[in-house]
Amino acid sequence: MEEGKPVVQWKKTIYPVLQSKKEEFHLLGYSKAHEEDIWKCLEKKVWKGNPTLRLHRAVQDVFHLSVGTYMSYLTVQAYQSDDLLAQVEALRNHDPNKQENETSY
Repeated sequence: MEEGKPVVQWKKTIYPVLQSKKEEFHLLGYSKAHEEDIWKCLEKKVWKGNPTLRLHRAVQDVFHLSVGTYMSYLTVQAYQSDDLLAQVEALRNHDPNKQENETSY
């Protein structure tokens, strides 16, 4: 049976899974999603550091990462960034359901 490792040691092994998640986000309209951002989101929001996990658990966590969690992570990063306005604009461009300057009467 496979032993657990610090999750950072699995990064190279699960890179194809990160690519798959990126492609999923792209299909959902989040065209600027990137593998590295997804990994960082998992580190901060899901794993909260570098826990020891088995490979199947790390892969499962990637596949279960929701768009909501990812966007929440990006929003927090935008508030902590020096270039806040550019980050906010990038977030606004990610939302495929967002309709700007539209009013209902």
